[in-house]
Amino acid sequence: MSVGAALAVGSVCVLAMLGASLVFGRKLDRVSERLGLSEGLHGILTALGADSPEIATAIAAVAASHEEAGVGVVIGAGTFNLAALLGLSAVLAGRVAIHRHGLLLNGGVGLAVVGTAVALVLGAIGATVATVLILAVLVPYAVLFALPPGRLRGPLGAAVREEAEDMRTDRVPPATLLDALEIVPCLIVIVAAAIWLVKAATDLGDHWGVSDVVVGTLVLAALTTLPNVVTAVRLALHGRGAAVVSEAFNSNSLNILFGLAIPGLFLTLGTASGIQAFTAWWLLGMTGVAIVLAWSGHGLARPEGAAMIILYVPFVIVVATR
Repeated sequence: MSVGAALAVGSVCVLAMLGASLVFGRKLDRVSERLGLSEGLHGILTALGADSPEIATAIAAVAASHEEAGVGVVIGAGTFNLAALLGLSAVLAGRVAIHRHGLLLNGGVGLAVVGTAVALVLGAIGATVATVLILAVLVPYAVLFALPPGRLRGPLGAAVREEAEDMRTDRVPPATLLDALEIVPCLIVIVAAAIWLVKAATDLGDHWGVSDVVVGTLVLAALTTLPNVVTAVRLALHGRGAAVVSEAFNSNSLNILFGLAIPGLFLTLGTASGIQAFTAWWLLGMTGVAIVLAWSGHGLARPEGAAMIILYVPFVIVVATR
């Protein structure tokens, strides 16, 4: 398509995708209330709803034989999440506080999943092994949050109790049958918008000589992460730092599972280029830095938040100039 048409289609797709994902997230909230899920599971389900644009876009790109763009969406969204959800939220709110127990739980799970993603992108393991390893981490994690907080003792019990308290949301009316049915058209809009957004973005990349790696890692990743950014900043401004940290790490884990590992079971992810290897390692290192900074200060204050944003800058420069 022409440059003008691609810009118009891309803009419409971004707006449609973000709008549908916000409605989708609200409907999931009501379904979660109807099912009586714990606060922890409710937070994970909410993160999945907010991640739907990134996941759909990554799958659409890989399915359209733009593997570098698809992998780039997942890895790029991960680094952008850390810079925006943690860094920007801390800068705007002044502080994103979290208990160390919860940080070790969420950060440890997030780091393990990102490490598995690096091995997958580099070709050290296949998609089947990666999926099994990630599920081996995330399933017990979800089970912990499904248990009544009083059932667990010690540091692990403290982490689950603290997370459940900090992720507590305002209660919403339980879902009706209509709410459940409305989830389907929301998903259809998100998937259709993702397919056309990938088409428009890659066409623009071809017109302007921009590689699929740049398109996926920087452009599509940032655009599709906007719902998460809005949610995280709102939570941070309300003093719910643990929910922000949980959202950041859970978002990255869910993106990797549903946008990279599981699609890799059915689609070819391609062979990692040098720049893709760099982005994967950078995400792993940035995840580790976020955990260390948050541990040292029981959360992230403005200086640490600024440091996370600054860490994203060389990532952008390297990707954009390759």
